[in-house]
Amino acid sequence: MSDFGSYEEKYREFDWSIAGAELGYSEGTPLNIGCYCADRNCERGLGDALALIWESNSGEIRKYTFSELKLHSNACAARLAELGVAPGERVCIFMDRIPDLYFSFLGILKSGAVAVPLFSAFGEDALRTRMEDSGATAIFTTRKHLRKVRRIREKLPLLKHVIIVDGEGMALEERESVFSAEKAPTVESYSAFPAEPETPSVLHYTSGTTGKPKGALHVHSSLYAQYLTAKWVLDLKPGDVYWCTADPGWVTGTSYGIIGPWSLGVTQVVLEAGFIPERWYGTIEKFGVTVWYSAPTAIRLLMREGEATVKRFDLSSLRHICSVGEPLNPEAVIWSQEVYGLPFHDTWWQTETGSIMITNFPGMKIKPGSMGKPFPGVEATVLDADYEPIAEAGKPGSLALKPPWPSMFRAYWNSPETYSAKFKNGWYITGDRAHIDSDGYFWFVGREDDVINAAGHLVSPFEVESALLEHEAIAESAAVGKPDPVNMEVVKAFIALKPGYKPSPDLELSIMNFVRKHLSPLAMPQEIEFVKSLPKTRSGKIMRRLLRAQETGEEIGDVSTLEDD
Repeated sequence: MSDFGSYEEKYREFDWSIAGAELGYSEGTPLNIGCYCADRNCERGLGDALALIWESNSGEIRKYTFSELKLHSNACAARLAELGVAPGERVCIFMDRIPDLYFSFLGILKSGAVAVPLFSAFGEDALRTRMEDSGATAIFTTRKHLRKVRRIREKLPLLKHVIIVDGEGMALEERESVFSAEKAPTVESYSAFPAEPETPSVLHYTSGTTGKPKGALHVHSSLYAQYLTAKWVLDLKPGDVYWCTADPGWVTGTSYGIIGPWSLGVTQVVLEAGFIPERWYGTIEKFGVTVWYSAPTAIRLLMREGEATVKRFDLSSLRHICSVGEPLNPEAVIWSQEVYGLPFHDTWWQTETGSIMITNFPGMKIKPGSMGKPFPGVEATVLDADYEPIAEAGKPGSLALKPPWPSMFRAYWNSPETYSAKFKNGWYITGDRAHIDSDGYFWFVGREDDVINAAGHLVSPFEVESALLEHEAIAESAAVGKPDPVNMEVVKAFIALKPGYKPSPDLELSIMNFVRKHLSPLAMPQEIEFVKSLPKTRSGKIMRRLLRAQETGEEIGDVSTLEDD
C-alpha cells in the first residue's frame, strides 16, 4: 500500500518544507544534489546498498553501491577542478547510457558546475546549437561520439576540455584528455561546492515553435520536488528495484532516472539497449523490478507485441507502474490491468516544470485517459483567452500552473524575453490545452503551438525546417506533426524543390537521412510531400496551421491573411 494516504488530506496540509525536513536539510547549510544522491546515503548507512544495476547492449552486467557512486562522482568532480572548470560553468554530457554518464552527472553538480545532458543520438547541428548556446567549457563523451564533437569543435571557441571516458590508448587532439572515474585515483573525500537552494544545477534543452532550442535552467532546490514526487507518485520505498526507461538526455532521465530514486536511496536499473520487448521483460524478471516508469510510445508497442510475449516472463515482482511523456490512451491503461494485473498511472509534467505536476497517485481512482490531479503544493487550472480561470467543468482552455514550486525552471538560457512571455496574469502558461471534469481530474486536449510530440520528445519544426533548407535540392520547407498510432505524432515535411530537381524515392531518402544526420532520428521526417509552393501569409510567413489541418482533419480557420496565388 502506498505511503501517500488521502489525496485530499495531503493537498490540504502540504508544505514543500517537509522535503527538506525528511532529507535532513537545514537552512543555511549546503544543498548540493550530487551529495544528497550519493554521500548522504552513505552517511545514513546505505553505503553497501546497491545504487545502480547496469546492463550493456551485449548483456554485460555491472553493479555499483552508493559508496562506489560517491567515490566515482568525487573523482569526476576532482577532475573538473584539476582542469580549472569553475562553479557555474556549463559542462555537457554526451554519451550513451553507460555508468560514466551517471558518475559525471553527479560529479558536475558536486563541483558546482551546471550539468547539460545531451541526447546521444543528436547529430552535429543539434549538438553544436546546444553547446554553443550554453557556452559550455567542457564535455564528457566517448570514442563513439567523439567524431561529432571534433567536427564542430572549431565552432565552439569557449570549449576548453573534451574529456573522453573510454579513450585509453587513443591518439588525442588539442584540448582532449582521457579520464575514467573507475580507474582514476580514489577520492575518499571531496569538498563539494556549497550550493544554495537557488544555485544553478541542470540546463535542459527543449524545443519551441520558432528559433533555437531553449535551455531551461534548474536549481539545486529542485531536489525537494523530485524527492517528494518520487516518493509519493512513483511510490519508491526502501528495498525497491526501480527502472526508468528514459534517456538522461531528456529531463525524465535526470529528474527520475537519477535524482528522484537516488535521493531516496533506492536501487535503480539502467539498460543500455534500446526498445526490444524481450529485453525489457527480461530485465524486469532478471532484476526483480518493482516500480517501472516508461513512455506511452513504448507501452503501445508492447501492446502491439501482444500478451503471448508477456506470458513468457515472470513479472510478478512489479507492484507499481507509471507513464510519462505524452498522453496515455485509455486502452493502454485497461490493457495493462488485464495483462500485468496493474494499471499504468499516467503523469504529466514538462522540462520547464522539472518534476511531476499532475498525476494519478497510487491508490487513487484512475479514469483511463485522464492526466489525474495536481500534486500537493501545485495549483493548476485552465485559462480562457484573457488568462482567467475557467469555472465550467469540461470546457477546454490553456493549462496553467501557479508559480513558484521548487523544481520550476528559473530562466531560459540567454532568452529572458521568451521566459517572461511564459507568465501571464500570475500563471505559468504550459503551452498545452486541457479541461477539468466535475471531479477535478485533468484531461489533455492538445498543444497550443506547432511543436511536434514525437514519441514523447518535443521536436521543433523550426529546427527541422532549418536543416531541410541546408539540403542542396530544397528551396522551401515546412514541418508539421502528423498523427501516428504508436508515436502520437511523426514529422511530416512539405518541400518545394529548387529548379532542376524532381521528386523521386531516392531524393526522398536522401532528404530523410540528411535530417537524421544533422539533427536526430526523432527529427527525421517519416513522410515527405513535394509541393510547388507553401501556403504563406501576405507578410511571407509559412502557415503551418493549414498544413497541420490537412493532416488532422481540423478546421482550417481564418485564411484572410493568406497571400494570393
